[in-house]
Amino acid sequence: MGIAERVRFSQFHNRIMDAAAAAALIPHGATVGMSGFTGAGYPKALPQAMAERAQAEHAQGRPYKINLWTGASTAPECDGALSQAHAIGQRLPFNTDPLARQQINAGEIDFIDMHLSHVAQHAWFGFFGKMNVAVIEVLGVTADGLLIPSTAIGNNKTWLEIADQVILEVNTKLPGAMEGMHDIYYGTAIPPRRMPISMTHADNRIGEPYLKVDPAKVIAVVETHGSDRNNVFNAPDADSNLIASAIIDFLTHEMQAGRLPKQMLPIQSGVGNVANAVLAGLLHGPFEQLLGFTEVLQDGMLDLLRAGKMSRASATAISLSAQAFEDFEKNLDFYRSRIILRPQEISNHPELVRRLGVIAMNSMIEADIYGNINSTHLMGSSMMNGIGGSGDFARNGYLSFFVTPSVAKGGKISCIVPMCSHVDHTEHDTQIIVTEQGLADLRGLSPKQRAKVVIEKCAHPSYRPMLQDYFDRACAKGALHTPHLLTEALSWHQRFLDTGDMRV
Repeated sequence: MGIAERVRFSQFHNRIMDAAAAAALIPHGATVGMSGFTGAGYPKALPQAMAERAQAEHAQGRPYKINLWTGASTAPECDGALSQAHAIGQRLPFNTDPLARQQINAGEIDFIDMHLSHVAQHAWFGFFGKMNVAVIEVLGVTADGLLIPSTAIGNNKTWLEIADQVILEVNTKLPGAMEGMHDIYYGTAIPPRRMPISMTHADNRIGEPYLKVDPAKVIAVVETHGSDRNNVFNAPDADSNLIASAIIDFLTHEMQAGRLPKQMLPIQSGVGNVANAVLAGLLHGPFEQLLGFTEVLQDGMLDLLRAGKMSRASATAISLSAQAFEDFEKNLDFYRSRIILRPQEISNHPELVRRLGVIAMNSMIEADIYGNINSTHLMGSSMMNGIGGSGDFARNGYLSFFVTPSVAKGGKISCIVPMCSHVDHTEHDTQIIVTEQGLADLRGLSPKQRAKVVIEKCAHPSYRPMLQDYFDRACAKGALHTPHLLTEALSWHQRFLDTGDMRV
């Protein structure tokens, strides 16, 4: 099906053009809001045309950079191409592209790391200034001018509302049969006119299946014909399986103790191989009729839906491996009634996370012995990806797990340290830490009690004596609430920077 069949709104037909012509409409210095969330639903043709324009401008000695706002990460055709062309000046709120990361840490890109639930509303409030152009991937346009959302919604609703101009990328490769899977909520407002969001179950539909746009703002319609980023998930390794087993056992125990209802509360799972291992554990666990309320629907959640272990899944994006997407496309009639895609200001909304009682599972880079979590920075200074939605769920979830293998770099780095080199989630937001060594339940514990449990349950054996020694010597200084040796608290990180091994 070509673009003529996908764009049924006749007013847009004379605005169809190629990507190069559309790229020429975006000037140097523009703030551009693009679609895209975790490698799904991002524009594919226009960013590459913009990168070519940037390279041509730079070759003539002229500047060309944009400020780029998205929902979350995109892919090589977007962040990668623009970074290669040195065409990004500012970036928010999340990035996984390695070249963009390099430029962020070199100071070339001004990166604003944000809670994903904050992005749309802060932009809507005007905190970041004006958005000049929104570039949004859609699957098509109805005869009435409504937009059929793609595989990710992210911040698209807000971008379409606040941008001065709009460019649509119509992806004719992704399945148009997804129409009807989306749920776009138009009930939000700016304070003090906000009203409660009428959602009491994770699978409630509260909005409309289409995005809206003022036709007068649409300056170009571009055809693209490409797949989303091919996510590669490794088979769960031994450590991931141990982490998953610990979480499943803990949830079973909580249910037996009456602290969880027999019908499990909704599940949120972060992105990656450990997260997929946990979902695989749920596939074989004792829980039935699960609900998903998460940001990204990955392979593991698709498996749960297909097996009948999960009845519905709500997310803002579908980010799958090639094999899983093939299954999704082939069985769209099955999945359409079981998957709901929402704007990220709804999928990550703190009020809804708390009301629904979401069980949150997110990865981390490191944790300290008192339960502070670093999920963004390597050795305190270098940005990895960003906080993403982990804070939205950690502070507001019914239960919140932070997971990681206990060591990295072949054992040269301990992921349990005396003090985090950067803190994204304080001890007050951390309930449960899990490594392949075990699970530390920190609920109701004082700092000293937490330290004992984290060292005993989560630290790798090669680092456990070192952590215990640090804690004991810090305690010996006196009856301190949170004992620390300030001259040594970050010495482990400095030792790694100096020698390449925290143990040396």
